[in-house]
Amino acid sequence: MNWITNSVLPRIKALVQPKEIPDNFWVKCKGCNEMLFHRQLEENLQVCPRCDYHMPLTSKNRLKALFDGGSYEEIALNDKTALDPLKFRDKRKYLDRIREARNKTGLQDAISLACGRLNKLEIITAVFSFEFMGGSMGSAVGNAIIQAAEVAINKNAPLVIFPSSGGARMQEGILSLMQLPRTIIATQMIKEAELPFIVVLTNPTTGGVTASFAMLGDIHIAEPGAIIGFAGKRVIEETIHEKLPEGFQSAEYLLDHGMVDLVIRRHDLPKTLSTLLCLLMNKAIASSSSSGE
Repeated sequence: MNWITNSVLPRIKALVQPKEIPDNFWVKCKGCNEMLFHRQLEENLQVCPRCDYHMPLTSKNRLKALFDGGSYEEIALNDKTALDPLKFRDKRKYLDRIREARNKTGLQDAISLACGRLNKLEIITAVFSFEFMGGSMGSAVGNAIIQAAEVAINKNAPLVIFPSSGGARMQEGILSLMQLPRTIIATQMIKEAELPFIVVLTNPTTGGVTASFAMLGDIHIAEPGAIIGFAGKRVIEETIHEKLPEGFQSAEYLLDHGMVDLVIRRHDLPKTLSTLLCLLMNKAIASSSSSGE
């Protein structure tokens, strides 16, 4: 009986029992509630092929989709600030939250810097990662934006920033708020060097990030449906005791009211950025090239 128990029965069970499906095998679109195959979404840059809803895109995939041939050089962050300057703790230690975010994302902090070519034009980019503590801006992020500005000036290249953030990082208190004027100084450095500074607002861009560098670009582009603002809709309604308009703080609403210049689909962004940067730098507009080639 042992051979039946140990050999035959497990094989029969393997044939009749349903196979486990990974949690991320199918993704439900928040725009149309359709179930989408994960590989189809990846090939479509995390954009729903049915309703065009733009889902979150990791910093690495965003950079790969942006640059020619998906090739770019990562710029190591020069941050040497204390990880936990206030020894902050709520339900958990701040240091534990940072370690967890690093293990989860493989990133040093909520921002990544890169240098690459977009339609043969060299550009410097800074991309926020919302999956790293909500893309919150602490000292490391502020230092990275200043570093990005310095690299852009040294290379005489334009700077493009992709913010995606819930705002300042509360665990660093006043030090996180100090990043607002510091990042504003970084934008001023770029403008004094007469280099283009373009901001691509992704979902969401809120809080202190919106209140600083994110609204100081030469041109502001937003992805479709992105939520952009300072305080949340509920907080504003409770403060002013009024009902806000439908779609308030969406990219399309801000476009209609002059707060952003363009709302561009993710697939069209490389071509649009290339054209704008060539115009701003008084360079000939090269023929379009696919970043995925």
